[in-house]
Amino acid sequence: MRRSLTDNVITLKSPAQIANLRSANRIVAEVLATLREAAAPGMSTMDLENVAMDVCRKYKVRPAFLGLYGFPRSLCISINEEIVHGIPSTKRILKEGDLVSVDYGVVYEGMYGDAAISFGIGRMDPETERLMKVTEESLYRGIEQAREGNRLPAISRAVQQHVEDAGFSVIRDFVGHGVGVAPHEPPQIPNYVGRATPNTRLRVGMTMALEPMVSTGHWAIVVLDDGWTAVTKDGSLAAHFEHSIVITNDGPEILSVLG
Repeated sequence: MRRSLTDNVITLKSPAQIANLRSANRIVAEVLATLREAAAPGMSTMDLENVAMDVCRKYKVRPAFLGLYGFPRSLCISINEEIVHGIPSTKRILKEGDLVSVDYGVVYEGMYGDAAISFGIGRMDPETERLMKVTEESLYRGIEQAREGNRLPAISRAVQQHVEDAGFSVIRDFVGHGVGVAPHEPPQIPNYVGRATPNTRLRVGMTMALEPMVSTGHWAIVVLDDGWTAVTKDGSLAAHFEHSIVITNDGPEILSVLG
């Protein structure tokens, strides 16, 4: 989500709500795995949109992003220097060596599942492979800090340190967020530590979507004329990984996995 300064009340989820979130996120995980398997040179990004819609129809769930804030498709699919919110199109054709980032969500029994992955098309440049590896690792470093009693900056700091130790940049205009009965709930979860980072104490029952977006160059962005697609200002590559999680007495549980 795009960073803003608004923050409201954080709600803790009931066991029944968490069960529905787990179901919603398993469907999201299946959609993302299906898309990664299906993507190939010569396909359009609209072809992948259609694949995602087929999985939604299979489970009779509503795609969360279709119409959200006016977004015109169910899938956010971004290529190479595009960071997030790319719009599927019959004119965007995948080719060998492309770095593809897919962000997806569904609504199941009133609860929102949300996750994202990046993957390559065919043979990839070693630096692009390293970008994806570091970005995914930074997500897990952040998740590891999502524990009862920790404060939110521990997540942000873990992500930022891993990314910057690798020589990459955290995209600062987009943040993770709470998730559950709404697609974007408080708290906002920056992927770096700054003056505006909330000092929220983490509690059992909090549900969050952590989503580092990482660039090989500078973190500054530009939004294209379509009003949605965010790209790196310097044209450098970007990757994006996201999991929805719940904080339990035993630590963080990742919800957006195949089960």
